[in-house]
Amino acid sequence: SKLPPDVAQRYCLLLDPMLATGGSAIKAIDVLLQHGVNPGRIVFVNLVASPEGLLAIHKKFPTVQVVTATIDEGLDDKKYIVPGLGDFGCRYFGTDK
Repeated sequence: SKLPPDVAQRYCLLLDPMLATGGSAIKAIDVLLQHGVNPGRIVFVNLVASPEGLLAIHKKFPTVQVVTATIDEGLDDKKYIVPGLGDFGCRYFGTDK
């Protein structure tokens, strides 16, 4: 990972448009913790979250703050947020057709 040498002394914002299962967010938080960042200085910021993803982060990292614009109903059988935005990456890069 390419983090600043003084990352342990900083506040860290993790930005991700969608929070589905929480797996990617948890991995990113783990990387910051391995580099000495205090979990109370980590803020996860996203647009759309599922209750499942929020619970997963809170269970593992109760002091990490999460800021989201909206909480959707949940996940479907493919672990996509419903109603959600669809595949944000494909939509953003125009590859959803």
